[in-house]
Amino acid sequence: MISWKAHFLYQLDYQHWANDVLFESLDKLGDDARKADQGLFFKSINGTLNHMLVFHLLWWSRLKGEQPTLRPDQPLHEEYRELKLALKQTVRHFQHWLEAQPTAFFEGETRYISLSGKERINWVHEVLTHFVNHMAHHRGQISGVATRLGAPTPEMDYLYYRHEMQTSLANARQGNGR
Repeated sequence: MISWKAHFLYQLDYQHWANDVLFESLDKLGDDARKADQGLFFKSINGTLNHMLVFHLLWWSRLKGEQPTLRPDQPLHEEYRELKLALKQTVRHFQHWLEAQPTAFFEGETRYISLSGKERINWVHEVLTHFVNHMAHHRGQISGVATRLGAPTPEMDYLYYRHEMQTSLANARQGNGR
């Protein structure tokens, strides 16, 4: 049976991979299309990517026991290239931080103050599940809009990730003569 720690380390690797697949599609769009109001909750593709970054930083602060100072709609980067780079780096840094946590961390509780000012207590594995699902939710929204705007449809499903990782591993083994 896989541990919560191993599960969420795989999930964070998947987040990184899925973001890259999405970025490859978004790279085909012009800056005007990415910045235009597309009817998303955070208006534009860039606005939604910015929210994903802020959301990530908010929950990471909470998991570290810190009180975040960010708002969910706080603009951090206006330019797509900066958003893309910041999101890629943040996901990897968060993955490395999680890797350094003891196994017991993933089975414990986390306490934090919600944006409405209420103290909340949740299991860490529930918070991380919410985190990965929320990110997939927003990638799906962005993907739908990007496809409508003429970008290639990104195949970001988890099983595509697993298949690609298995293929890469098999190729690496074959290259090593195993």
